Amino acid sequence: MAIEVHPAIVKSLRWSSEDDTRAFADALAKQVQSAGSDLNASIHLRGDLGAGKTTLVRYLLKALGVEGRIKSPTYAVVEPYTVSGPDAQRLNISHFDFYRFNDPDEWEEAGFREIFASPGLKLVEWPEKAGQHLPAADLILAIELTPADERSVSVQALTPAGARLLNA
Repeated sequence: MAIEVHPAIVKSLRWSSEDDTRAFADALAKQVQSAGSDLNASIHLRGDLGAGKTTLVRYLLKALGVEGRIKSPTYAVVEPYTVSGPDAQRLNISHFDFYRFNDPDEWEEAGFREIFASPGLKLVEWPEKAGQHLPAADLILAIELTPADERSVSVQALTPAGARLLNA
């Protein structure tokens, strides 16, 4: 059985305001919604504290239809959401924040393997803290705060699913 290897696709973006972050999140939400409830994708968000990872996730979740307060999973490690898609199917979303992990084995001990094996969208902040236990990303967003208080963003699709999401 041949393994499909997808060449990485990279886009570089500059967000000069929070409106740019929101616009990207809205466009990404449309791609997620077009994939429907069959979506099984993992988006890794990289960047220093204050780079805008959680802000992006909040805008994305709002654009996907999450209502009410969206909490950061910094202490809970994961916050689950379920939204209804345009096809009336339900999409499970898990927002992870591994910032507080002291050892990559904490990922295994927390029992997240089942969540990552299930259909849905996984949004992962601080993926490097989970080490080799974390399944590979479909899409990586690296956000860097610039001296001009803008965001320099590199978006890298590593799989066909990531390439479809990158069309945003």
